Amino acid sequence: MFKRTDKLKKKQHKSLFRIVVDKLHLWLGLGAGIIVLIVSITGCLFVFQKEVNDFYYRKILYVTPEKSPLHPVSELKKTAEAVLGPDKPLSSITTYRQPHLAWEFMAYKGNDTALTYFGTLEYYESVMINPYTGQVTGRLDHKHNFFSVVKGIHWSLLLNDKYGQPIVGWSTFIFVILLITGLIMWWPKKWNKANRDKSFKIKWKAGFKRVNYDLHNVLGFYAMLIALVIAFTGMVWAFKWFEATVYVVAAGTTTPPEVKQYESAQTPVPAGSNPLDIAYSKALTMLKEAKRFYIYADERPKGVITVTGNKSVETYYGSDQLTFDRYSGAFLGRRNDSHKNNGERLIEMNYDIHVGAIGGLPGKILAFVISLICASLPVTGFYVWWGKRKKSKKKPVVIREAPVASTM
Repeated sequence: MFKRTDKLKKKQHKSLFRIVVDKLHLWLGLGAGIIVLIVSITGCLFVFQKEVNDFYYRKILYVTPEKSPLHPVSELKKTAEAVLGPDKPLSSITTYRQPHLAWEFMAYKGNDTALTYFGTLEYYESVMINPYTGQVTGRLDHKHNFFSVVKGIHWSLLLNDKYGQPIVGWSTFIFVILLITGLIMWWPKKWNKANRDKSFKIKWKAGFKRVNYDLHNVLGFYAMLIALVIAFTGMVWAFKWFEATVYVVAAGTTTPPEVKQYESAQTPVPAGSNPLDIAYSKALTMLKEAKRFYIYADERPKGVITVTGNKSVETYYGSDQLTFDRYSGAFLGRRNDSHKNNGERLIEMNYDIHVGAIGGLPGKILAFVISLICASLPVTGFYVWWGKRKKSKKKPVVIREAPVASTM
């Protein structure tokens, strides 16, 4: 006679809600895990792109300050145009108040009909010029720069935005669901010491399976809040509806603010002067707190010169913008950061929050660590699932009982 006995304790019955949560966490994680891994790793790499680029291209990006006056912007612009050639017109100019930085003259042209990242960029280059000597310090090819490619993977998996961004965006949305369902699964049923240790501590001396489980469970909990912030800021770029939602929640209104539009009057420029130099000279005086200036000249007949002043060399939020007549350099109008509503400010702050730059170096280190943890979660989660899968395939233990001898 044979009798099958189960050595395991009876499992407690789970509620329907918990069953749904567990299944969502499992199957959404398996489905979107590889995209979450790629996006997290590339995000982790991109956090310190400025520091790495500044070091690698230091001979191009940095100059020795001199007591001689700076060359006019218009003169340096002509030098950059000569280097780039007539087929690559300038898109923008970036100057700095810091005396040790070269000025950047950028040419950019996209192609929205292409399939891949490299096809969507016809050219994306910068000419760096020493503002004291007027000499070119170097030329940068942003299209093939390592961190530009990393950003292309992170942004749209090296595909055209209209194809790649929805994939990344919905995978990020799924990641948000995974964080929330993961928190529900993590939440201890009883807050006794054993459960607290299991939920908040990694048992490093345990076996591989237990350590892997703790890495997934514990690190996922600690990273959750910052990971949600990073995910939400990523979704702002991926989905117009989400960006609009963030704007409305922050601004408290669905009506966008009225922004005055300016046009240039086609008046002749005074003899011996250049409107670009006049506009830039006025901007230096008017934007006294700005450290970085972004100059864009609209070449259309009624186009204007806009000068945006940023208070930091690295961050983009909190900027003030000036508008000038492109024919005479006359001042037309100003829109300060204080003129923007909370929705505009938050959307403008999105990039700086996403990469941690809003918190300076500590913020970037935090973003790096959290991105690294986010990259580990699909890996550790997969091993948790794989371990349970292998365990469930094991045959149940069968105990053969010895036949009892008949006394009859």
